[in-house]
Amino acid sequence: MNHAHQLQRLNDKYSGFILGILLTGLLAIAAKYLALLPYLGIMGQLVIAILLGVLLRTAGGVPQQAVPGISFSSKRLLRAGIILLGMRLNLFQLVQAGPKVLAIAVINIVFTLFTVYGLCKWMKIDRTLGLLTACGTAICGAAAVAAISPQLRASDNETAISAATVAVLGTIFTLVYTLIYPVLSLSPEGYGIFAGATLHEVAHVIAAAAPIGEKAADLAVIVKLTRVAMLVPAALAIGVWEAYRQRKAERVCRGQVTAVQPPHSKIQWRKLPVPWFIGGFLLMSGVNTLGIIPEQVTADLIILAYMLLAMAMAGLGLGVDIKTFALMGKKPLLAGLIGSLLLSGLGFLLVHLLGLA
Repeated sequence: MNHAHQLQRLNDKYSGFILGILLTGLLAIAAKYLALLPYLGIMGQLVIAILLGVLLRTAGGVPQQAVPGISFSSKRLLRAGIILLGMRLNLFQLVQAGPKVLAIAVINIVFTLFTVYGLCKWMKIDRTLGLLTACGTAICGAAAVAAISPQLRASDNETAISAATVAVLGTIFTLVYTLIYPVLSLSPEGYGIFAGATLHEVAHVIAAAAPIGEKAADLAVIVKLTRVAMLVPAALAIGVWEAYRQRKAERVCRGQVTAVQPPHSKIQWRKLPVPWFIGGFLLMSGVNTLGIIPEQVTADLIILAYMLLAMAMAGLGLGVDIKTFALMGKKPLLAGLIGSLLLSGLGFLLVHLLGLA
C-alpha cells in the first residue's frame, strides 16, 4: 500500500511538472498568434506572453501542482532560449560595441544600486529587502535576487517580495518601452543599447527590443549580458561585506555570551552565481560567426529560441502575484519604481552623451 502511495505521489509530481510546461507552451503559442493582430504586433510575442501569464494568474490562479513546470520554464528554458539566440549574433558585433557600452552598463549598475538602496533606507525598509530590491533593479532582475539572497541570509518572504517587485516593474517598463519607442527619436541600435542598459530581466530586454528589429535586439542582448556578467563581482563584494559585518558583530558580542560562529559568516564561494549561459550564448555566436551551420537550420533554431523565450515570459507572468504586495511589498515597489525611472533617465542621457543614439 505504501509502495502504491509513493508511485502515485511520483506520478502526480511528474504530471504536475508536465502541466506547468504545457501551460507556458500554450500561452507562448497564443502570444505568437496574438502578435499577428493589428496594434498588438508592436508589443511582440514575448511581451504578450508576459501579460497573458499575469492575467491568467490574476483571474483564475495557477494550479499548485503546475508550479515546478512553470518555474522550469521561467528559469531553465529562459537560459536555453538565450543560448540559442546567440545564433543571431556575429562575434564581431561584440568588438564593434566598444568600451562605451561597457561604460554605460557599469555606470547604470553603480548608480542604481546606491539609489535604490538609499531610497529603501530613507523609507525605513528592512535592510535585506532593500539590498535585494536594489540588486534586482540594477543588475538582472529576479536572477540577481535569487543569487544574492544566500549571501544576505534572506528569508523566503524577502526573496519572493524582491523578485516579484522586479518582475512587476520590469513587465510594466517593457510594455511602456515598446509603446514610447516612436517618440524617443533613437535609432534601432540606440534603442537596443538603451533597453539593454536599463531594463531589469534579460527576458524583458529581449521582449522590448525584438519588435524594433534584429539590430535593436542584438545590441540589447549584448548590453544586458554585460550587466548580467556584473552579477559575479557584485555578489562577491556583497559576500565579503556580509562576512565582515558578521565578524564585527561577533567581536562586539564577545565576552557577554559564549561566542558562536554564525552559520553563514564565511563567504559562500561555492554558492556565488556564475552566469554560465553567457558562455553558451557566446559559443553559439561563435558557431554562427564561423558559418558552419546551414542558414535554414540557423533560422529554425532562432524560431525555437523565441518559442522558449515566450514560454519563459509566460512563466514569469504566472509567477507575478499582485496580492503579495498588499502585505509588505508596497514600499519596495515604490523604491524600485523611482529607481527604475531614474535608471531609464540616466540610460537615455548616457546614450546621447556618448553618441550612441
